Amino acid sequence: MAGEDRHRNRSEAFEAQDDIPRSPETGQTLGDVVARRYSRRDVMRGSLGVAAATALFGHKALTSAMANPAPAPSRFDFEEVAAGIDENAHVADGYRKQILLRWGDPIFVDAPDFDPHAQTPEAQLKQFGYNNDYIGFFPLNEDGTRALLCVNHEYTNEEVMFPDLPRQDKDAFFKDMTKRLTEIEMAAHGVTIVEIEKSGEDWVPKLDSAYNRRISPLVTEMRVDGPAAGHDRLKTTADPKAKTILGTLNNCAGGVTPWGTYLTAEENFHGYFWTDDLDSDGEPREGIGGDQVKSYKRYDVPARWYSWGKFHDRFNVDREPNEPNRFGWICEIDPFDAASTPVKHTALGRYRHEGAECILNKDGRAVVYSGDDGKFDYVYRFVSAGTYDRHDRAANMRLLSEGTLSVARFDADGTLRWLPLVHGENGLTEENGFASQADVVIDARLAADTLGATRMDRPEDIQPNEVNGRVYLMLTNNDKRGAGETDAANPRPENLFGHIVEMVPPDGDHAADTYDWSLLVKCGNPHVAEVGALWGPETSESGWFASPDNAAVDADGRLWVATDQGENWKATGKADGLYGLEIEGPGRRTARLFFRCPVGAELCGPCFTPDQQTAFVAVQHPGTDATEDYAPFGRASTFEDPATRWPDFEDGMPPRPSVVAITKKGGGKIG
Repeated sequence: MAGEDRHRNRSEAFEAQDDIPRSPETGQTLGDVVARRYSRRDVMRGSLGVAAATALFGHKALTSAMANPAPAPSRFDFEEVAAGIDENAHVADGYRKQILLRWGDPIFVDAPDFDPHAQTPEAQLKQFGYNNDYIGFFPLNEDGTRALLCVNHEYTNEEVMFPDLPRQDKDAFFKDMTKRLTEIEMAAHGVTIVEIEKSGEDWVPKLDSAYNRRISPLVTEMRVDGPAAGHDRLKTTADPKAKTILGTLNNCAGGVTPWGTYLTAEENFHGYFWTDDLDSDGEPREGIGGDQVKSYKRYDVPARWYSWGKFHDRFNVDREPNEPNRFGWICEIDPFDAASTPVKHTALGRYRHEGAECILNKDGRAVVYSGDDGKFDYVYRFVSAGTYDRHDRAANMRLLSEGTLSVARFDADGTLRWLPLVHGENGLTEENGFASQADVVIDARLAADTLGATRMDRPEDIQPNEVNGRVYLMLTNNDKRGAGETDAANPRPENLFGHIVEMVPPDGDHAADTYDWSLLVKCGNPHVAEVGALWGPETSESGWFASPDNAAVDADGRLWVATDQGENWKATGKADGLYGLEIEGPGRRTARLFFRCPVGAELCGPCFTPDQQTAFVAVQHPGTDATEDYAPFGRASTFEDPATRWPDFEDGMPPRPSVVAITKKGGGKIG
């Protein structure tokens, strides 16, 4: 942000944007609700956690509760990686890691070889994109040795992406950016679809596959459906009918549908929009947005974290004030048809989507869970109006066009209530600014504010578990929550380390109006009382983690958690990684570190093959986050001088975001 004493890279800038909460204080914060939510018996057996336990019973209760843990069986059978941080990536003993796809790798036969000193938009559109995030795996044969891999590309880090380019942000007025560079960035965003096949121990991309595709905000047309399709607030000069949008961006997590399509979530879209209408401090003028000023403010538009709007009118809100309304959606892509047009499903609401995990309810309706990744923002669920037909894939691909979007309220008695965001109900009326269901979904955040949803600590991935019937919600962190703002689902003030909530639909009914919920873990160091962590007794010094972000459930119903600490890794001294987290039995809440990222990176998109013999992970922005605090390096990374050159470790080659395939030496199931 303007006036900071050090420039931030892209991910640090987005996190800093959250320092000003946009959701209103509702008066529903409870302060002492933890004591009401949990009994004394819960506290003594560890359910309440360190900080609250010591507040109620003193430090002796803490030390006695943590001493001499009893051994408990675990379904995870691997020797965990030692926590720490260095220039490389590490995997548990007995496993091998293969760099499958790196930024710039060809995905078509006619793609040029990657040359970081001679990048062009045309080349990048034929190469693997930047900052890989969510991964979807679609088998092409019965044994799963041929498959399509769908990978999101969330954002770009210019300072380690382009030669001779200092960090570009609004403090530097993007002085070195050019239209050509912005077009390379656009080409590096979006989605890659590539066929892969197993060859010996390795997976190999098939560059001649007819399925291979790059989807980007530079060239890919996308169709709009649902309540906002054709609405005046989506109309632009290029699209006066509000039916066709060029591209998708900031694609973070996503999901795979039961009918075999790929869902990609648009997250921090606000950062891409520009204005020339600045105040004396160089910030967007107060009141910008005209008759949409309230919406602009609630969505932080325009945030000006990219210079695209300097060169492309559609990203400049002075010229195209409706263009921001065309992003922040869930998009559905058919990976089996490279000529198909992706669809933006407005029925699922517009916000900063982290994920779109889909499950079939027992009555056949499709249910999609998604978090709004902002401090004090909300958890959402969509339930389709129609039901799944295993004989009609085309009909299934219309299931996300119509249904009920709801937002979550977590009550202190352990009840989760889904509040429908339906025009004309619960204050969502024209008098309150919602003239139609289109307004409700375009301004889903404002609608959720109106209903009094629970303000959460950065809701990210929400993972349903088809084996045990529960749903797992990752809450990454929220250092802006004050001591008087805690509540049952967000019990710690200044929550630097995050937590995980377990949600239980009654009798497996994911469309039910109410669920039960409880805290699964509270992250951070369990040996520091002030942290207030909650872990299983056998979680080791390497096993505890902070800032849960993405998650995956394997075929056995085991939960795997990927972390994203951002620049806060220095608070733990640990690089981000992938952890196995026990959710059943006496070892419940015990975690083990399976894979560790190189310095400055985060771990994204864990994905398992159906036979569980390969795990794919996405290592994003290596060598960027808070490298000033990495003692062996001690400065901000640049293209010429990065904190690591992972994964190539070649002179002149910058760090490259990459997808890693992990297999067990000699074969067998992961973990």
